[in-house]
Amino acid sequence: MSSHKKALPYALAAAAGAAVWLGIMAESGRREAWDSGLYWSVGMPVMFIVSGALGYAFPDRSWRWALAGFGGQAAAAFVRNPSGNLLPLGLILFLVLSLPCMAGARIGAALRRRLDRR
Repeated sequence: MSSHKKALPYALAAAAGAAVWLGIMAESGRREAWDSGLYWSVGMPVMFIVSGALGYAFPDRSWRWALAGFGGQAAAAFVRNPSGNLLPLGLILFLVLSLPCMAGARIGAALRRRLDRR
């Protein structure tokens, strides 16, 4: 696989994460997306679906796509508020939030493998 193809799922996941973060910030007017109810009712389900879809499309070590997505959110949060002195705590929270999406990516990968066996 070429390096461009290897980078594609990382780029898609990170872009989706950043888009979710920035979009919810813009829509809600909040300084941080997770301060809005939209993050929990729309953003997290979108991240779960994106992680699952990437897990289906790229099933090897699928947990990476959730981490890349929340890495995109962390990068967007840092760019919007670089003086955040709670950055280490925020990074831990992004890691915790990625756990359900890792499960979504694994579900997508398992579905792909099951369908490929047929």
